Amino acid sequence: MITPPSESPSGVLLVDKDPGFTSHDAVALCRRVLNTRKVGHCGTLDPMATGMLIVVVGKATRFQDRLMSEDKVYTGTMQLGIETNSQDAEGEVVATKPTAGITEENIRRAFEHFHTAFDQVPPMFSAVKINGVPCYKLARRGEEVQRKPRRVRVLDYSITRIDLPGAQVDFSVHCTKGFYVRTYAHDIGQLLGCGAHLTALRRIKSGHFDIAQAITVPELKSASRQQMIARLIPVDQLVPSTP
Repeated sequence: MITPPSESPSGVLLVDKDPGFTSHDAVALCRRVLNTRKVGHCGTLDPMATGMLIVVVGKATRFQDRLMSEDKVYTGTMQLGIETNSQDAEGEVVATKPTAGITEENIRRAFEHFHTAFDQVPPMFSAVKINGVPCYKLARRGEEVQRKPRRVRVLDYSITRIDLPGAQVDFSVHCTKGFYVRTYAHDIGQLLGCGAHLTALRRIKSGHFDIAQAITVPELKSASRQQMIARLIPVDQLVPSTP
């Protein structure tokens, strides 16, 4: 039985998503444990990605769009020299190119090229809809369709490791809403002339929320209703992040 509205919990639950644990899984689990239907999430993470998933409960659902519009910070790893059809490690390899001529200076210049506002084309394996149909469904049928570019911005970035023998780069990126990090990796690979795809991705910040505040998936799965309610960030604390 669903709890009466007067007793229904409200707030934001920050979840540290594991690989393979989906946004739908988090919402379904919260609905069951909290015994309420009014649960949503702010911004889907790719299946292989980890990190912050914002779950909104009760009255907090009214802030869903505003929370989704805030800047995000990610850490990631890209593999140079290999392109996939999904632009990440879950896709099929579609091209391989040598990386022997790529230098650390080349890589740093490529990252700096995207330290600005630019138009980014969403990948085919995405939830962007074309005539009401998600692109990923079309991609699974082998179809390729035109997608409208989106204006995005890299507010800051850092390169934390360059492994040239292994052709791998670790980085962090602070970006605006609607930003695809796997497309960022793909586009940097295109600029370098060797191609690239994303092999790891973790969301560590969204607006003023930090991953350190998040509950882990094992904790989430074992939490009681009262324990989960105790982890909710109250609705009145969401106002500073949603001017």
